[in-house]
Amino acid sequence: MDANALRDAAIEATARALYDRNGVSASEDSEEWEDEYRRQFARLKALGEAAVAPVPAVPAAPAEDGHWPELSGTPEQKRWGAAVRAERLAEIKNASVRHFLATTWTRAKVWIDTRDVPTPTLLQRLKPQYDEYRQKSAERAKARAAEDAAKAAAEAAYRRRLAEAGITPDGLIELIDASERTSPAPLAAKLAEITVEGRALRVFETGDPTRLLVKEKTDRGQEDYGIERDEGLVADLKLFGGGPGTPA
Repeated sequence: MDANALRDAAIEATARALYDRNGVSASEDSEEWEDEYRRQFARLKALGEAAVAPVPAVPAAPAEDGHWPELSGTPEQKRWGAAVRAERLAEIKNASVRHFLATTWTRAKVWIDTRDVPTPTLLQRLKPQYDEYRQKSAERAKARAAEDAAKAAAEAAYRRRLAEAGITPDGLIELIDASERTSPAPLAAKLAEITVEGRALRVFETGDPTRLLVKEKTDRGQEDYGIERDEGLVADLKLFGGGPGTPA
């Protein structure tokens, strides 16, 4: 008989016996744990090899379920609870029910305490909680869909305003290139970022009400320069740089 296998089996049996008896696992340094360990060791040794045969691997949860949350509890509870959870989830065909259980039952103790309850009975008991879970999930999905629709509408309106105003990245850069160059001034609020092939410009207001600051990056490096402020250009830059949240 393999001594290591016998010892591991006795430790596991000790943890389960103490948990069943007390609801918690005693410290391995306590007299209670030592006494129970000696009883379990003697019992398993008398039973022989069959008692310490390797435990079959627990079937993994279905692939579509992904990685379930880690259970809370003592190391013994977590190992035992994870095994019970995997067995239980393997019996449940409905993916939504599996997800409900796995994401709401995150304490190892609840899986251990209900391990002997037949799955149909357990699911019947949990039906009110599951119905509430489904309702809240549906509400969250509806809220997300509404939020996505609002974002899409705002983006479409923004693109429409740009088109109606005839504002394009190339057009803005043409206006910047045509502006009178000045010396740079201390930057303030950013107006827009414009990128076209080979050029990336960031345009800022400055502390001087007559000038804008341009930070341009190309394959030749970066250049900072000022341009004369033009209110029409500033309005176009604000609309372009403001994104979907820009007021119409």
